[in-house]
Amino acid sequence: MRTIRYQIIAENLRQRVASGEFAGGQVLPSEASLVVAYGASRVTIRKALEVLREEGVVDARQGFGWFVASAPIRQPLRALDTIEARLEASGRVSRRQVLDFTFVDSPPHVAQALGPRSLEVRRVSLADGQPFARVTVWCREDLAAELSRAAVERFSFRELLDVDFGGATQTIEAGLAGSADAALLCVAAESPVLIVKRVTHDRQRVPVLVAEHVFPGHLTEFVVDLESVGDIADSPSGLRLLDEPA
Repeated sequence: MRTIRYQIIAENLRQRVASGEFAGGQVLPSEASLVVAYGASRVTIRKALEVLREEGVVDARQGFGWFVASAPIRQPLRALDTIEARLEASGRVSRRQVLDFTFVDSPPHVAQALGPRSLEVRRVSLADGQPFARVTVWCREDLAAELSRAAVERFSFRELLDVDFGGATQTIEAGLAGSADAALLCVAAESPVLIVKRVTHDRQRVPVLVAEHVFPGHLTEFVVDLESVGDIADSPSGLRLLDEPA
């Protein structure tokens, strides 16, 4: 029985995924790169990828190209928990990789909440060894005095700080990956990302932490369970229209 070229390519890619060369959620080489690597036409490469998509091995999304299919991490909007907790709850292995640990003059939006000086921690969150989020957390200077780089790499701020946490205000925005975030997250520059900004406060509603999380758009989804109270609105709750840029 004659084997068709696209089937050979599909089988090779299938084996590369199975071997771990391409991990779950990882973006595959571009179609143009695969054309060169396999010495095949773009039509043949596309057909091979479509076969793998039908099998659930790969998927594609506008702005990312093709990537190894994996279940997205679901982030409940009502819960004040950590990325790592969500990853572990889904059976994934999580790890924090701290890139910067520095006391800084607070950026303007941080200074409004925490004051003129704060500890800035920038890190990459990994899921099964693959980058899942770029996270920057600012902690109030007085609370961060005894913290170490090793401690924030192993534990969350909620575990480290002697604070009676009360809650947080969180906003989610769509954006495009800048060059630095794209390199950290192993995606193309200007790929779609979700930007989550959070101000966490104590029981007296005094701000304690400010955080910014940047997630590749194909790896995460945010979920909220809406209770039925009276008439159910036909539009999403919590949305706020922004002023158009000048």
